[in-house]
Amino acid sequence: MIAGSYRQLWPDLRSQWPNFLRTFVCVVGYVVTVPLLPYLAGQVTTAISQGDVRQTAYWMGLAVLVFLIQNIFLYGEKVWAIRASLSVVLRLRQRVYAHLHRLGIDYFATAKTGDLAYRLTEDIDRIGEVVNKMSQQFISCVLQLIVLTVYIFYLNWQLTLAGLIIAPLMGWLISLFGQRLLMLSRRSQSEMSSLSALMTEVFGSIRVVQAFAAQDYEVARFSQEAEQNRRARYRTEHLTAIQYPVVGFLEAISIMLLFLLGGWQISLGNLQPQALVSFLVAVVLLIHPIDLIAQHYNAYKQTEASVERVFELMAIAPTLHQNADAITLPRVTGKVEYRHVDFAYEPGKPVLRDLCLLVEPGQVVALVGPSGAGKTTIVNLLARFYDPQAGQVRVDGVDLRQVTVTSLRRQIGIVPQETTLFSGTLAQNIAYGQTELDYDAIAAAAKIANAHDFISQLSQGYHTWVGERGVNLSGGQRQRIAIARAVLLNPRILILDEATSALDSESEALVQEALERVMQNRTAFVIAHRLSTIRRANRIIFLEQGEILESGTHDELIAQAGRYAQFYAQQFKS
Repeated sequence: MIAGSYRQLWPDLRSQWPNFLRTFVCVVGYVVTVPLLPYLAGQVTTAISQGDVRQTAYWMGLAVLVFLIQNIFLYGEKVWAIRASLSVVLRLRQRVYAHLHRLGIDYFATAKTGDLAYRLTEDIDRIGEVVNKMSQQFISCVLQLIVLTVYIFYLNWQLTLAGLIIAPLMGWLISLFGQRLLMLSRRSQSEMSSLSALMTEVFGSIRVVQAFAAQDYEVARFSQEAEQNRRARYRTEHLTAIQYPVVGFLEAISIMLLFLLGGWQISLGNLQPQALVSFLVAVVLLIHPIDLIAQHYNAYKQTEASVERVFELMAIAPTLHQNADAITLPRVTGKVEYRHVDFAYEPGKPVLRDLCLLVEPGQVVALVGPSGAGKTTIVNLLARFYDPQAGQVRVDGVDLRQVTVTSLRRQIGIVPQETTLFSGTLAQNIAYGQTELDYDAIAAAAKIANAHDFISQLSQGYHTWVGERGVNLSGGQRQRIAIARAVLLNPRILILDEATSALDSESEALVQEALERVMQNRTAFVIAHRLSTIRRANRIIFLEQGEILESGTHDELIAQAGRYAQFYAQQFKS
């Protein structure tokens, strides 16, 4: 099995070697009993032809005992094989999921969520099914094929050679169909991933779809993707439908040939009728493993596409590297410095150019400028979602590339413009990422964030279940939950990314009051488009085309009558 793309599964398979060994022992036990059945069939035939009831009962009793032993071994191989395959699926799924979490924000900016979900679920489940089948049924079929072939050679080598004439042709056809199925499966699974990605995208933005009355457009787009998926699946199933009759026809020809040759051998006196019965029973028993081998080979080749797709994810290298000797960042005061920082998301398209900025502990800095000026990029570098191409970002004099990402981000609280809540209780959302909940600390953080009052009015309070993305809460409520989440970390540095831009005036007042309370004695970076937020800042940084053009308080910059004053007049004066 460990061939081609499947070699990459070796670490996961090796971890389950005790279960695979038990499966193999049961498979061998089952296969050893297989040649006994045609032998017993021959003995029963002889006893019946002689009219010996006692011998007939004796041989039939042995046959029942063999069947019982076979089924015990069959039970064992199925149980151990499914245990091994499910453990392989679990380990592989955990490995891939953990690897995805090590990738940077830049990867997820272009990745399709539906495609990732399909690879982590359907593709890995397919791999588990093949591991299960190959570890028990395929090995069992191969061993049966070997044992039964040896047995029929022993009974009559002339008939055996005659029956095996068509075997090379069957093997070649199975291989040919398998290669073709691999190509079609790659296309089919790619189409299925696209369909899954489309559904995830549309259902995640259903408000926008309905707001623009684009339901018919999306249904038409879905129908087109679904039709392409249907065609790809049909080609795969059509090829499979061709294969089985072809192989079955060759098997039928082989059996007819054996009947003719067996009758001829009996007429010449070279073969006894009971021997022919035993031989034909063995041949019939051979057909089943041959059919299963063909089916399993098809599944093996089809799933090879899934293996390739899963390990494509594992092959993606993280763009953000943590040094092996990275230190844990101690508790910081909040001093932040950008030293000659250059950054570009795409080569040749710089976003920040030789940026130098020093923010003292406890300062509130407002980042202002037109869209694309680099405001969000500055805070992204501080949270180390990206590393600069040149220069350094330092906290308390320590280059961020010298510390562990976890120890850095646990000292930074982020309140984004669009709050993301997860399925779970309100308490779990406030204490997101923490395995044990301290309800006193959660309530204290909620009070600071002006969230305690509305939470207390809910029927289940902090145990209230939050729907997907928090759709059963208002925008102001979601934002205050996000602030409470940041407060619970007790960070020395805060990043507020347009935290009040999408709120009504009443909600904004509550959120703004909470933000002012949270920012006390903390270094805060505020990206804001509202004058009320900007004017409270200790310092305003005006950015344009990735460079700092002006820096100072609101009154100082207005007095300079420069770019900030123009921007203020255009954006805020009304």
